[in-house]
Amino acid sequence: MENKQPTNILTEAANRDKVIVRTSIIGIAANVFLAAFKAAVGIASNSIAVVLDAVNNLSDALSSVITVIGTKLAGKKPDKKHPLGYGRIEYLSAMIVSAIVLYAGITSAVESVKKIIWPEQADYSIVSLIIIASAVAVKIILGSYVRKQGKKVNSNALVASGADALFDAILSASVLLSAVIFMLTGISLEAYVGVIISIIIIKSGVEMMIETLNDILGKRADAETTKKIKELLVSEPEVRGAYDLIINNYGPNKNYASVHLELPDTMTVDEVDVLIRREQLKVFKETGVILTGIGVYSYNTKNDEAAKIRNAIQQKVMSHDWALQVHGFYADTENKTIRFDVVTTFDITGRESVEILTKEIGEMYPGYELQIAHDVDISD
Repeated sequence: MENKQPTNILTEAANRDKVIVRTSIIGIAANVFLAAFKAAVGIASNSIAVVLDAVNNLSDALSSVITVIGTKLAGKKPDKKHPLGYGRIEYLSAMIVSAIVLYAGITSAVESVKKIIWPEQADYSIVSLIIIASAVAVKIILGSYVRKQGKKVNSNALVASGADALFDAILSASVLLSAVIFMLTGISLEAYVGVIISIIIIKSGVEMMIETLNDILGKRADAETTKKIKELLVSEPEVRGAYDLIINNYGPNKNYASVHLELPDTMTVDEVDVLIRREQLKVFKETGVILTGIGVYSYNTKNDEAAKIRNAIQQKVMSHDWALQVHGFYADTENKTIRFDVVTTFDITGRESVEILTKEIGEMYPGYELQIAHDVDISD
């Protein structure tokens, strides 16, 4: 199947990029506006907590700028050098964003600790409190909007930004509360609130970095998606099973996969070709995943002795705790060959499992040539 996507898919991708850019620009404008006002209030009132809250808004704005740049670069068309496109650039931009957030958190923590060691008197006014309260309201509205748009276009970056904005509203509210407590009791808590804010920012940065690293390294495919794909594949009457499903991600909504189908040994190459093309189209329409390759296992249909061998071997293999599945089984009783794949847990190496099974099954069927392939538990 060629790596070509219908016009409507390309249109959806273009619309997705527009939504991300537009939403990010709104976030940039709002965060710059809030940062300016909070910085002015923080400096005027000599409040480290308010200043750090302003820095947090500024880092949010910078994050949105990087998100826009990353989205634009990731949207470049595939070329000879990068035939699968540039979608993974979004993950790299997310890594930069997480590094910025982490740096902002560490810097804020240092400044807050300095204020605890060498405290300075804060001086809040009613006007400053009104500005901070307004900032809380703006952040709630902005966060809800950004998160909603992120879910709409399946953008993890926007969803995270929206959640971060809502969390910022809570942080700003804590700053407001510390200011009110100071005005009523004379007890200054802003430096300690600043430490708390810094810890939360650092935690957020670390979590973002770990999540992005998982995307870059490659993580287990979504169980719901793999289940859906396998259900679609085995819905064809000829297909007895779908195995070894591997999904490779090349950016948001850009997934390419390969799989093995277990088919009867009576099918002709022409019949298999027609079936595979039908399966590829069906999976793409239902899930958006492009099946770039479909391998074939044949299973015995007319040999009762082969069925008995299969049952005996399957029982032996599955007696091991590390064995998860046997598939692709075929026994040629005439030429004395047995071949199958075994899926194991990560508690045993492929070489170890194959050596153990070769020995055990070789003792069960001494006259047979064994072809045992080890498969990794890569998808549900």
